[in-house]
Amino acid sequence: MTSRFERLCSCGVLLLALTTAGCAHRYYDPYHNDYHRWDQQERGYYNQWAVESHVDPHRDYNHLSKDDQKRYWDWRHSHDNDHHDNDHH
Repeated sequence: MTSRFERLCSCGVLLLALTTAGCAHRYYDPYHNDYHRWDQQERGYYNQWAVESHVDPHRDYNHLSKDDQKRYWDWRHSHDNDHHDNDHH
């Protein structure tokens, strides 16, 4: 028989998984003063940029140098622009 604590923990883990599934992260682009949703579409653009720029496409954006992050946003802004959150905070 499981304890009440174990059932509560199991429910908490399940709830967390359900609420975070499919969520996209938002990244602030300090070079162009806007936000970007890091969703499936943005990952596609990132992979395209990585291949064109000879950067490992499996390398996480957060692990890029600041120079490479800037290069990505500059490249990104010269391509399809419908990915923005349109939050100009």
